[in-house]
Amino acid sequence: MANHKSALKRIRSNEKRRVLNRYQHKTTRNAIKKLRELTDAKEAQTMLPSVVSMIDKLAKKNVIHSNKAGNLKSQLTKHVAAL
Repeated sequence: MANHKSALKRIRSNEKRRVLNRYQHKTTRNAIKKLRELTDAKEAQTMLPSVVSMIDKLAKKNVIHSNKAGNLKSQLTKHVAAL
């Protein structure tokens, strides 16, 4: 167990951040799955910017790697363009 006040605070803040990161990451993954399942091009076009924004936010916070974010955005854009 931690011996310093700052270490105890760090443990608490890390746990809060971990829970929030997991929630945001899972929400983004669900949005990506939903976008991939869409067959209507118009609906996919309107949903794409919000999903790309979610991916960018995860990459900015280092929840996912920036290259993974780029690959995901590229794949999703190609998918929507092919509809």
